[in-house]
Amino acid sequence: MLGGSLLAKKLGKKKLIAETGAGQHGVALATAAALVGLKCDIYMGEVDIAKEHPNVVRMRILGANVIPATHGRKTLKEAVDAAFEAYLADPHTQLYAIGSVVGPHPFPAMVRDFQSIIGNEARIQFKEMTGELPNNLVACVGGGSNAMGLFSAFLDDKEVNIYGVEPSGRDLDTAGEHAATLTLGEPGIMHGFKSYMLKDEEGEPQEVYSVASGLDYPSVGPQHAYLKDAGRVNYGHINDKEAIDAFFELSRLEGIIPAIESAHAVAYALKLAKEGETGSILVNLSGRGDKDIDFVVEHYGKDFGIESLL
Repeated sequence: MLGGSLLAKKLGKKKLIAETGAGQHGVALATAAALVGLKCDIYMGEVDIAKEHPNVVRMRILGANVIPATHGRKTLKEAVDAAFEAYLADPHTQLYAIGSVVGPHPFPAMVRDFQSIIGNEARIQFKEMTGELPNNLVACVGGGSNAMGLFSAFLDDKEVNIYGVEPSGRDLDTAGEHAATLTLGEPGIMHGFKSYMLKDEEGEPQEVYSVASGLDYPSVGPQHAYLKDAGRVNYGHINDKEAIDAFFELSRLEGIIPAIESAHAVAYALKLAKEGETGSILVNLSGRGDKDIDFVVEHYGKDFGIESLL
């Protein structure tokens, strides 16, 4: 989030604030804040602080103040709640460098443009390596920033199939056990923007769940809602087991430990290949899995022959 940090500096702001789920955005913003000399507050759900301890340590080492969100499910939505409340209390000296393509205008457009470096570099590098564009793109979708960053460079290339992957969690058929917003949601307004949203019986944001801290959000960026309705992007889903299986498969076959969020995209790419999808598949690895290793070993290690040493 160097772009947001430079913007804050140019506007004369004194502090950057943001939410984070998995901690990836928090680490990036804390790094950028240290680089440009700004204070930094990161709001993070209490549950996610415990799950993503390595990234919490990184943020604190970098000088950021990590503030727990202790209401509701104590995860990503609540972190966004807390960050918006802090921003509205003082919009003059702070800049909210939001971590996903959500929120009121111009936040979704800003984040898309800052993240577009992902797609622009992927496009250049893929063509240099292969001489052509990929046949398929796959990226995980929670709020949707990493996916929009990748997709934005290829939207006009009709020959490129694009897939966004949501978390179906423990049970797609049970409310509160998944976060498959584009799959099962309906139009709604949350955090100042209109998009698809998972709602409870009273029309409020539904409780959601995913093994991936960065994906458990009850809505999705409005640009993804548009791309779904326009039919340009295909949105599917992957459950916890499939994601964890892919986490270990990529680690052991390629020596790359992916973030659990990214493992959803890896799992979907494996599924596409097994179902006979032809041509190349470009998977967006949106984060490193070192932040997840303690959690994965504690909860799933025995299934893969790993005993916790803690």
